[in-house]
Amino acid sequence: MRIAFVHEADLKLEPGTDPAAVGAAVTTALCGHWEHDGPCRWPHNNATEPSGEGAGFRTLFVAPASEEDAVRERIEHSLRAGHGWTVLETRARPVAPSEEPLAQRLAATPPQSER
Repeated sequence: MRIAFVHEADLKLEPGTDPAAVGAAVTTALCGHWEHDGPCRWPHNNATEPSGEGAGFRTLFVAPASEEDAVRERIEHSLRAGHGWTVLETRARPVAPSEEPLAQRLAATPPQSER
């Protein structure tokens, strides 16, 4: 059974950095490339909210509870290894009520092995 989780970060973006590059880095870490065919092992959705020189970033992902830490480690590593931004802080948080429909859609995605 897959459960929805959220990992978020406060970032400082370097001038000229496309905020979408952050999500692309995370997707690459989770799926191998930001443009890929086929299912995701860990269905997820990234959102970046630019604000001045910084940005708030969040990844909502679904995974078996036993894989939560491994997914968070991949996200964390991709954020810290990325170019064009500095990580100020990261944290786990519960899925917000407004994110529940998205979490349900992601959780309903057939697992990779069933496609």
